[in-house]
Amino acid sequence: MTSLPPAVRRLILATLVNTLGNGVYAAVGALYLTRAAGLSVAHVGVGLTVAALVGLVTSTPLGVVADRLGPNRAYVGFLLLQALTMTALTQVRSFAPYVVVAGVTAIADSGQRGAKGALIAGLSPADQRVRTRAILRVATNVGMGAGMGLAGIVLAVDRREVYVIALLANAATYLVMAGLVRFGMPEVDKVPSAGGPSGLTALADRRFLAFVALDGVLTMHAALAQVGIPLWVATATDAPRWMISVLLVINSVAVILLQVRVARGTEQLSGAARAGRRAGLLLAGACVVLALTDTTSGVVTVGLLIVAALFHVLGEMLQSAGGWGISFELAPPGAQGQYQGAYAMGRQLGDLVAPLLLTTVAVSWGWPGWLLVGALFLFAGLLIPGVVAGHRANAEERDLVVS
Repeated sequence: MTSLPPAVRRLILATLVNTLGNGVYAAVGALYLTRAAGLSVAHVGVGLTVAALVGLVTSTPLGVVADRLGPNRAYVGFLLLQALTMTALTQVRSFAPYVVVAGVTAIADSGQRGAKGALIAGLSPADQRVRTRAILRVATNVGMGAGMGLAGIVLAVDRREVYVIALLANAATYLVMAGLVRFGMPEVDKVPSAGGPSGLTALADRRFLAFVALDGVLTMHAALAQVGIPLWVATATDAPRWMISVLLVINSVAVILLQVRVARGTEQLSGAARAGRRAGLLLAGACVVLALTDTTSGVVTVGLLIVAALFHVLGEMLQSAGGWGISFELAPPGAQGQYQGAYAMGRQLGDLVAPLLLTTVAVSWGWPGWLLVGALFLFAGLLIPGVVAGHRANAEERDLVVS
């Protein structure tokens, strides 16, 4: 930590504060909407889907905004907007206002992702960007875990006014984070409209978009941990249901302890591409092990689930580190914001597709479904190095032509 620039350490502190509030909301948000705001489960689902689509469409254009305004100003602006939408959520009583708030929240969230990536790129030396991302991910896991623990108090009381306090507390963490970024942090240069890449360069970069799509397949590991494996354990195995919590704890603790170490060597394109390939292999391996639990029972199933969880979390950490390294390195000068925004589209696509894929294919079909999902992970991981190498060759060829 001491080797990091002071501004990066400040960003880590801000992330801890903000994710503490996010963790509380992650645990109580759905219950607030259905129990306190009076929305149906179906309406909540529609709102989340609309928000996901809005975030997907706006991610890259808002990254351009971060490049033009400067990452600091854009990031602070989107954080303030998130504080506003979280506050507005406490006043939601019906479906239409909820959809509006969810959509604006998605815009703010997409915008801050691109701005944050550009801010990290500007504040950190090139060889420290991935390490910074890794440390921020550790801070996120710590903050989210602590927040989810605190949410137990809210859930135990289960009263509207306590839910509202929880949401307002989360809104306050966005204000604190905005203040920490706005004051005492050096400004990262903005890109004049007459300089740097013009328009939505990232969306015209076909090889980068190919990487984004492949990386998006790998990011389905998030839904695998949160949806696929829990449903599989509960409905298709004889393992005790408390194993779901054990597997989630294994994941969280491993990320906290190992993410920074796993990220080493991914600052360069070659190392980042290898990490993507290994991530695909490990995630595919996790699916194969899960397929085996379709025919086992007792302690054997429990042991296999732990092995699958270890394969999964190693693949998750490698995917994260490799994706960060590639997204930073492939962005041309002056376009970190929009490239980070485009990079986030992969995760957004994965989040949209993965729950349906995992529930209808893996969980419903059993071992054949798990093998099919594993093949998708394997396919994506194996293709990433070639796509990255081709992008670098094309970039070098363009540079020669220009010179």
